Amino acid sequence: MLRQVNERSGVGLTFVGRAAAGEVGAGFVRWPDGRDGVLTRGFGSLDDLRRTARVLDAARSGGLPVPQYQLLTEVMDGVAVVQERLPGWPPEVVDRALLEAMIALTDRFAGLGADLPVPSMYLLESGPGFCLHESLLRYDGRTRRLLDWVREVGRDEPSGMTGDDLVHLDFHTGNVLVDEAGELTGIVDWDGIGRGDRLFGLVTLRFDAESRLRFDADTRPPLDPTAPQLDAETRPPLDAELGWFDELLEGVLEPGVLRLYWAHMSLRLVDWSIRHHGPADTARWLDFAETRMS
Repeated sequence: MLRQVNERSGVGLTFVGRAAAGEVGAGFVRWPDGRDGVLTRGFGSLDDLRRTARVLDAARSGGLPVPQYQLLTEVMDGVAVVQERLPGWPPEVVDRALLEAMIALTDRFAGLGADLPVPSMYLLESGPGFCLHESLLRYDGRTRRLLDWVREVGRDEPSGMTGDDLVHLDFHTGNVLVDEAGELTGIVDWDGIGRGDRLFGLVTLRFDAESRLRFDADTRPPLDPTAPQLDAETRPPLDAELGWFDELLEGVLEPGVLRLYWAHMSLRLVDWSIRHHGPADTARWLDFAETRMS
C-alpha cells in the first residue's frame, strides 16, 4: 500500500514499522520532513473520508485530541489514509479512572456531527462486513434466539439513533492513547464515524470494559490500582466492580434507547467472535448480551 501511495502522490513516505495493536492493521510511516504518520486502509469512499477529515479538523479546533488526516489517496483496492501520529500509546491498565475519563470526554462530542450520516444499527439486515445476521443464524440455537431478539428490537421504537453529536462507533480502550501519567492524549480509529447520540459510545465502552475486566478475571488488574492485590478467593465480584457503570447507563439512557444500543453491540460482538475468535469468546459475549435481553 505504501508503494502505491508514493507512486500515486509522490510524497516520499518511508516505512517505520507495523502497529502492534488493532484488529485490521496499520503501519507507522515518516514524512521526508521527519513528521510521523500512521498508514491505514480507509473505510468508505474518497468523498466519505474527505468528509471525515473535515469533521475531525473541526473537532481538533475545539480541543479534542483527534488526528489530522494528512493524506488521502486512492489505491488499487480502496483508499489509503495517512494520518497524524498522536503522542502516547494504548493503555496497559484499564481501571475506573480511565473509563471515567473516556466517559467524560464524550461530552465534548456534542453537536459536532451535523455534517455526517446517521449510522445504521443493522438490526434488520447485515452490515458491510460486520453485524452479520447469517453467522448467528447458522451457529446454534442460542445465537438464533439472540438474533430473534435483535430483530424484535429493530422492529420496535426507537429503531435508530437520533441527535447531532459526533459518534465514534468503536469507542473502546484500544482506541485511545495515554501518556506516562495515564492521561488521555488521543482518540484514534475514526473510520467508524456518524451523526447521532454521543451516549452510544458509553454502551460500546461498557462492552469493552466487560471484555477487559471479566473475560480475563484471573489476571486482570484491580479497578483501583492503589488497592492491594487479592487472590481469586477474596477478590470482589466483577459485577460489583462495574455496577457503577451499569447504574450510569440506566441513569442517562432511556430504557428503549439502551435496549437499542445493547442489541446492536450484542449482534456486533457475537458475530465477530463467531467469525474471528472461537467458541469460548462467543459464549462469553452471549452470556453478557443475555443480561439485558428481557
